[in-house]
Amino acid sequence: MYAVRVHEYGDASKLAYEEAPLPEPKEGEVRVKVTAAGLNFIEVYQRKGVYPNPLPFTPGGEFAGVVDALGPGVSGVQVGDRVCTASGSLGYGEFAIASAVRLVPVPDAIHLEDAAAVMLQGITAHYLANSTFPLKPGDVAVVHAAAGGVGQLLVQIARRCGARVLATVSTEEKAALARQAGADEVILYTQVDFAEQVCQLTGGRGANVIYDGVGAATFLRGLDCLRPRGYMVLYGQASGAVEPVNPQLLNQKGSLFLTRPTMGHYLLTRDELLWRTSDLFAWMASGELKVRIDVTFPLAQAAEAHRYIEGRQTKGKVLLVP
Repeated sequence: MYAVRVHEYGDASKLAYEEAPLPEPKEGEVRVKVTAAGLNFIEVYQRKGVYPNPLPFTPGGEFAGVVDALGPGVSGVQVGDRVCTASGSLGYGEFAIASAVRLVPVPDAIHLEDAAAVMLQGITAHYLANSTFPLKPGDVAVVHAAAGGVGQLLVQIARRCGARVLATVSTEEKAALARQAGADEVILYTQVDFAEQVCQLTGGRGANVIYDGVGAATFLRGLDCLRPRGYMVLYGQASGAVEPVNPQLLNQKGSLFLTRPTMGHYLLTRDELLWRTSDLFAWMASGELKVRIDVTFPLAQAAEAHRYIEGRQTKGKVLLVP
C-alpha cells in the first residue's frame, strides 16, 4: 500500500509519501480500508518529535472507512462494515488499524468523510458541553476560536443545551462562520478586549464557563471575565502553553474552577464512546448539527495539509483522502 511516513523529526517536509507494508491486524484489532483521515494538531507534534514515536512511523489516529480484515478474537464487527475511530493508528495510509472496541459503526445516513471529520472534534465538543461543564438553559458560555473545527461544533451543541454563546474569533470571515453556527454574540478579539466585551455583554456578571482551546494568548485574561465559581475549561493550546498558575489566583478571581480535560478520560468505557458518537450522528442526520469540512487534501499532499493547519487558518475540518 501507499502511506505517509516520518523517518526523522522536523518540519512538514519530513512527511514522505511512499510504499509501505500492508499492516496485519493483531489480537482484537481490525484493518480498515481508509476512505478519509482527519488531520489533528497532535500529528504535527508527533512529526516534530514533541510527542516522539519510534521511527519510522505513520501518523493518523482518526479515520473512517470499510472493514477489510479481522484479527483473532474480534467479535461484533464484520468485513464490509462502515466504521470510524478517533483512536486508531496508521490513518495516513490506504489501510489502517484500530482496536475493535474503539471502532464505531457509521449509520448509512452519514457519509464516511463526515464521520471522519466529526470524530475527534465532535467528541471533544460533546464532552465539553455535556460533561466537563454540563451546560443548562440560561448559562453563559464563552467559546474561543469559535470558527475552528471544535469551535463551530461546540457553539452548535452549546446552543442546543440552551446556553447563551459568546464567541471569539480573529477575522470578519470567521465571525460569519461563528454566526452561522448559532453564536448569540461574536467578539473580534483582534479589535477589542474580549474580557471587557464579555463583562459588558453580561451586565458585569461574567460568564459561567470559558471553553479555551487557544491557551497562552487568552487564558489569563479569561479569568477576568468569569463570574464567581465560574469554570475555566482549558482544552488546547493553539497559541502556546499556558504558564504555571498559582492556585491563589483562582481564589482572587472569584473562587474559580480550572480543569484541563483530554478526550481519553471522557471515553473511559465503550458505552461512553457510543453515547457520544450516537448523539453526534443523530444530530447530523436530523440536520441539527452541521459538520464543516474546510478542505480535503490527497494523501500524497500530507505535507501541504500540515502547512495549512500550522498556519492557523482552518475554518472547519481538514481531511486526507487516499
